[in-house]
Amino acid sequence: MQNPREVLTPEALAMLVAIADAGSFAGAARSLGMVPSALTYRVRQIEDALDVLLFDRSSRQAKVTEAGTELLREGRRLLADVDAVANRVKRVATGWEPQLSLAVDSVVSHATMMELCEAFYALNPPTRIRLREEILSGTLEALTSGQADLSIGVAMEVASSPEIEARLLGEMPFIFVTAPHHPLAKAVEPIADAVIGQHRAVAVADSVQRGGGLTYGLLAGQDVFTVPSMRAKLEAQLRGLGVGFLPESLVRPYLDAGHLVSKRVERPNRIVRLHYAWRTPARGTQGRALKWWLQQLESAPTRQALLERQSQQWD
Repeated sequence: MQNPREVLTPEALAMLVAIADAGSFAGAARSLGMVPSALTYRVRQIEDALDVLLFDRSSRQAKVTEAGTELLREGRRLLADVDAVANRVKRVATGWEPQLSLAVDSVVSHATMMELCEAFYALNPPTRIRLREEILSGTLEALTSGQADLSIGVAMEVASSPEIEARLLGEMPFIFVTAPHHPLAKAVEPIADAVIGQHRAVAVADSVQRGGGLTYGLLAGQDVFTVPSMRAKLEAQLRGLGVGFLPESLVRPYLDAGHLVSKRVERPNRIVRLHYAWRTPARGTQGRALKWWLQQLESAPTRQALLERQSQQWD
């Protein structure tokens, strides 16, 4: 006796669907160009392999059993999946990548990234997009380790190499802020490092997997509250759990509403140069998905939106 894998072929599933749609073996045989006895024999083979009855033959109609209903439900889905895979393979053959992985730093605008993804999917491409959030040097590491094809918001200079190309995304100013109820909110400006060092700092953990990673704005011996994202850092500072530098575009609404206070410090406010970088294809030909994303990043308004629309951040 044949096993289920041998009999449940796409052809067999299509045959069962035809019987259910026609409502009889005779009608299905005509639509399939088969002799009714041959069709009946094929169905018996499937039923024997599964050890179930798929059609009730007690009347002239082919009434689907409960087991047959379940098989047809899954069979229709599998047939649709086979068609979808075939279509994807054909489209990938035209130059689209099967998958494109994007590593995005947490300072980059979530809303703008979602708008770009929406525009990309409007093309109905066969490429699957995989977004991953990274912090500081983790954004570059994801690229160099092969876990990402394109990194957006790399907070360091990218050394030129045959495998990696990079362009400037823009500059992001950071300012020192504190909650209005925090002791430093009333400190005399400019605040000296010696005074800041007496209070807890909030820092975002670098997502790099190897090495110690990067840290910005921390003082020797200072107590540190480490959080996983820029959004968490903002929330911690809103609660007065610590102080530190945050992107000006991110904190501007909170400053205007009085939920945060900007303070001048002896150290100059930080201006971080951010880049986007991508892996150079080994064959020298960019896939159509990567090419589309790089074309969007060539737009100055798009780069500006990625850096300045900070009202919605990655969770």
